[in-house]
Amino acid sequence: MPVSGQDLIGQRIRLTRRQRGLSQAQLAHPELSDSYVSLIESGKRTPTAAVLELLAAKLECSLTYLINGVTAEQMQELELRLGYASLALNNGEVAEARQRYAELLEDGSLVGLRSLLHQAEYGYALASEACGDLDEAISVLSRLREAATETPPTDQTLAIAVALSRCYRERGDLTAAVQVGEESLFGTDRPAWNDGLVELGATLLGAYIVRGDLLRARQFASELLAAAEMLGTPRSTVAACWNAAVVADLTGRGDEALSLVERALAVQSETGDPRNLARLRMEYAVLLLRTRPSEAKACRDLMLRGERELAESSAGTVDLARAAIYLAKAEFVLGNAKKAAEYARRGRDMLNERTPALLAEGRLVLSSALLLLNEATEATVELLAVEQSLEQTPNSRKAAEGWLSTARVLERLDDGGAASVDAYQRALASVGL
Repeated sequence: MPVSGQDLIGQRIRLTRRQRGLSQAQLAHPELSDSYVSLIESGKRTPTAAVLELLAAKLECSLTYLINGVTAEQMQELELRLGYASLALNNGEVAEARQRYAELLEDGSLVGLRSLLHQAEYGYALASEACGDLDEAISVLSRLREAATETPPTDQTLAIAVALSRCYRERGDLTAAVQVGEESLFGTDRPAWNDGLVELGATLLGAYIVRGDLLRARQFASELLAAAEMLGTPRSTVAACWNAAVVADLTGRGDEALSLVERALAVQSETGDPRNLARLRMEYAVLLLRTRPSEAKACRDLMLRGERELAESSAGTVDLARAAIYLAKAEFVLGNAKKAAEYARRGRDMLNERTPALLAEGRLVLSSALLLLNEATEATVELLAVEQSLEQTPNSRKAAEGWLSTARVLERLDDGGAASVDAYQRALASVGL
């Protein structure tokens, strides 16, 4: 049977009393009865805060020790170590942050300290995600979500759901990404819209988009925009506008998409954190490149600025790799095949098979650039790797886009041979055609 917090407090009082050479009667006198002290030590009574303070003073120990089993000095050291880990994560030193969090979790220092343990586990999950280890991040976040019992959901539980859904989406497990979002958003105990719920809704919207469910995405985007308008807060405005812009772009409303991103960017510039500002700037540049390719040079300049900002923020490896791939696309549109290949290689080399969709995207850009450079052999190697990755990817709009892009490159490589025809057929199959 597990030991409760109440039992542990009683055990610490008994242990410290004996170390001080006191009897129960001596500890109790004159404010308490010895029978009451006995009940506390046996875990049959829960002492009030005032009684705990009294006992801590009489035992000449800290209240922190009686409650958590650590001294005030030990608690201060643990909080300092957590602070250093958080600082490393916020500064973009994600490998160091992951190591610091892991050391805290491995040495057992946080056992019994629920709040600090949660901070360490959540921080470790975010650092793992930033390092590209989505499987580990999902494992930890799933455990945290299962342990959360708050109803209605708090900001803390919503943040876990956002991160978990995002990780599932990045890994390509769209069914799980949608399930996490919908369970929190459409459950019977969901409170009125707030910033956390809008951010979770925006993450769910992203999963709908990648899955190719554009009708549902368009309907839900309108609901999110209405919620953000009602709340009128910067967080909700940025989250709703950012993802609604992607839906608008995919449904042929390019000007509306640009307007939504510009609104989000304006708000984020005034109130947001540097990492999200840089990410939003990169997404705006990509959208602008897609809708107005004639402005490719300006898009590239925006991307370069966003890349610098990412490097100076808490961005992890995946964010930086994505920035390099976006820059490769801009250089390709500008006709700078050599520069495009350099950026694409940089992005590819920062990734691994834990982020298959983004890795395939980078390799596709690289293969296109290599063909322009008449390096067909290396281009073929990259395309084969893309095909292997896409074969492991569940059917979705994103997978269809990958196969379609692969088919177009293969068509140039083998002049419309069987390989390109097969890739076109796989593109159709990815959207159920």
